[in-house]
Amino acid sequence: MPERPHPAPLRLATFLPFRLSVLSNAISQRIAELYDREFGLSIWQWRVMAVTADTPGISATEIGQRTQMDKVAVSRAVAGLIEMGYLERRPSTDDARRSNLVLTPAGLGIYELIVPLALSEEARLVSALSEKEQVELARLMGKLAKAASPERDLW
Repeated sequence: MPERPHPAPLRLATFLPFRLSVLSNAISQRIAELYDREFGLSIWQWRVMAVTADTPGISATEIGQRTQMDKVAVSRAVAGLIEMGYLERRPSTDDARRSNLVLTPAGLGIYELIVPLALSEEARLVSALSEKEQVELARLMGKLAKAASPERDLW
């Protein structure tokens, strides 16, 4: 039996999917520390709140699709936010099997407190790049998003 050639070693420090994942986690964790410490929210709960604020009446399934979160993470985040009084389910008028999620007044209040913190952290991060680099980063991210998900826009 002929010996199979060994594949090239995988160097995580240069492997784009690994690097993007670690960078995304580091950025998310930095911001998460702010809203966890101040408001007791997990990363997943904040993502659900942010998407729901952006798209009131969205379903849990749609949140999973927009955020690339798995069903269990979405379900737990939704349940926790409902328990905290920040989110509520409303029956869909279009489909009896579906419920629509909306922020409660308390949830909207928390969201409005977190947004300036998140935007400030984003501004701090992007300040490491020139304006030209920021434009180029946005362009490159768009190209990678299209390559990763040619069937639908990621954002």
